[in-house]
Amino acid sequence: MADYPAPVVQSRQPPVNATLIVYALFAIAALAGIVGHGLLVGAPLFTILGIIGVIIAYASRGDARGTWLESHVNWLIRTFWWSLLWNWIGWLIALSLIGIPLAWAIWLATTIWVLYRVVKGYLRFHQSQPVGGW
Repeated sequence: MADYPAPVVQSRQPPVNATLIVYALFAIAALAGIVGHGLLVGAPLFTILGIIGVIIAYASRGDARGTWLESHVNWLIRTFWWSLLWNWIGWLIALSLIGIPLAWAIWLATTIWVLYRVVKGYLRFHQSQPVGGW
């Protein structure tokens, strides 16, 4: 009878680097909207950096499932989509009779909210803890 080696069980590594990259891309995208050109015209994450970040988050979502990083990946994905929703609301208001000042206020609030979520999430990430909330 032949001796077969025991199957090698490979432990799945959580996507720590991918999650860190998404945090960095989101932070750069949000800060670039404020510092780079000073105009808050649209969602801070609806840039090439934000779109690349959300693609990386979706790609690493399966590997993060069941780990402490799962909440971070979901947190980042929700941050992207909520900021995009508020961008659209800002544009609808900008095109209505209410006008640009209210739209700029929405875009500014969205940018501050995105920065808050990136900082809060990163601090929990740095402690290797899941991020709570929605």
